[in-house]
Amino acid sequence: MGVSTEQLLEAGVHFGHLTSKWNPKMAPYIFMEQNGIHIIDLNKTSSKLEEAQHAIANIARTGRKVMFVATKKQAKDILEENAKKVNMPYVSQRWLGGMLTNFATVRKSIKKMQAIEKMKTDGTFDNMNKKERLMKTREQEKLYRVLGGIEELNRLPAALFVVDVKREHIAVKEAQKLNIPIFAIVDTNSDPTKADFPIPGNDDSAKSLHILITEVTNAIAKGLQERAQAKEQAKKDKEETEEVIADGTEAEA
Repeated sequence: MGVSTEQLLEAGVHFGHLTSKWNPKMAPYIFMEQNGIHIIDLNKTSSKLEEAQHAIANIARTGRKVMFVATKKQAKDILEENAKKVNMPYVSQRWLGGMLTNFATVRKSIKKMQAIEKMKTDGTFDNMNKKERLMKTREQEKLYRVLGGIEELNRLPAALFVVDVKREHIAVKEAQKLNIPIFAIVDTNSDPTKADFPIPGNDDSAKSLHILITEVTNAIAKGLQERAQAKEQAKKDKEETEEVIADGTEAEA
């Protein structure tokens, strides 16, 4: 799927945190220490990225959803943009406690948000006074900020793709509770064992995040493409079989 070690190096994926802030569980992924900063072993990043890409492409191939999660400033826009590219749900503003473990309640809030949208188009809004309209609009905006990215999610996602497991610890905990596999970019201050598929890398630099998030998204896109091709092939095979049966029936007649 391919990104070279040189490209990872250019994007600064190898820069970890200050050595004083490290998590000892990241030791297997650390190459060395330089000027008080841990340097991540990019060979490990490459192999772990490849492993994650392979597994996440398989999930996409089944047609199930991968939820993208990143609420830190430098990751938000990149994450949203990539999630939209492959039509996947995302959380980029704030993780609402219970988003996974209390999914039924979250779906109710989404329905409420959609109901207000409907009011705007079906004439209900025209019969409200200005104050009521303003209150409803504000409520909808507030809900959309937090839930807009998961509006189309009708059931629990098949996996989570997280930037910074330390920051998104509530999301991680909920996914673990429900046995939802976690793919994550983990920096030297994180606990990589919190992810089923950890990708060691700098999770603070926009350049580094851009390359890693894009690579994971490309793998999802590949899985989706293969799914579409398989469906197309199955359709063709079915049509051919039907033709053969029809020809055979005619010949018999």
